[in-house]
Amino acid sequence: MNTLSRRRILGLGAAALASPLMAHRAYAQSAFPSKPIRIIVPFNAGSGSDSASRAYGEVMSRVLGQPVIIENRPGGSGLLAIQLVKQAPADGHTLLLGSTSPMCVMPVITKGLPYDAFKDFRPVHGLSYGGATIIAKGDTPYKTLPDLMAAARREKKTLNVGNYSDGYMLVATWMGAVNGVPINHVPYKGGVQMQTDVAAGQLDLGMNDSSGIAALAKEGRIRPMAITSDKRDAKYPDLPTMKELGYTDFETYVFASLFVRAETPDDVTNKLADAVRAALLSPEGKAYQNANAGSPMMLHTKELGEFQRKEYERFKKVAEAAGIQPK
Repeated sequence: MNTLSRRRILGLGAAALASPLMAHRAYAQSAFPSKPIRIIVPFNAGSGSDSASRAYGEVMSRVLGQPVIIENRPGGSGLLAIQLVKQAPADGHTLLLGSTSPMCVMPVITKGLPYDAFKDFRPVHGLSYGGATIIAKGDTPYKTLPDLMAAARREKKTLNVGNYSDGYMLVATWMGAVNGVPINHVPYKGGVQMQTDVAAGQLDLGMNDSSGIAALAKEGRIRPMAITSDKRDAKYPDLPTMKELGYTDFETYVFASLFVRAETPDDVTNKLADAVRAALLSPEGKAYQNANAGSPMMLHTKELGEFQRKEYERFKKVAEAAGIQPK
């Protein structure tokens, strides 16, 4: 057998070995998803993040050809949901609805977390983002947030502020620090009960995302006092930003995005990200956005990771300014 013939035989053998591997990879990519997809939400049903995941999940199910199931697992400042996703197979069938608190704030203010927000999870795509909204009782006698804070200082009063995440807690602490007013944090598992207590006068203030306050604000049971974004929300054109009220550099955001385990393959992650983007751009997605405050978060995998890192660094500065030490 001459050298040329031997090379041809070896080449055919290598091709024969490579073909099944290439076919397997192609099949694995096309076969995803092979079962229903779960989105684990660390809040009770009814929150802004929960409603966004349900609205977009319906469209994602059509794009991916599998049901998208929303599972609410509140508790432990998101730890219950995070641990569930962390322990699930890294095959893209279990996603985390990651928000500001577990993905950016808790890594700043909490020691010994049982997860690494950057090493254990991989960004998929954004859903929504907007400023945190500060709310008071609907018939509060104070016209502005500075008026309310001035009254608290005069009366040497500690304000009871409701929140349902460490992110809102940190924003409330920052708010108290710049006003020279002590804050007593009252934690909740979700925004619905917290807002009900604000409306009933059991809390002085509450913190929530701008989409979550819509119903009670429309009824006049709660009054939005300020928003923490750099610009006003189009759905609340009369709601001033913290900067407009004189709080220099008081800018921060709350967001909802989808994450998978860090080991999830590129092709699976990108297929999920493309499905989320299709949902955001769909007629149903546009209708949801028009009916709710906040903005669609059009950030694909890499861009979302960069945003997450930027917000993490922002909250590190906030914690330092407010004198908050990790504990």
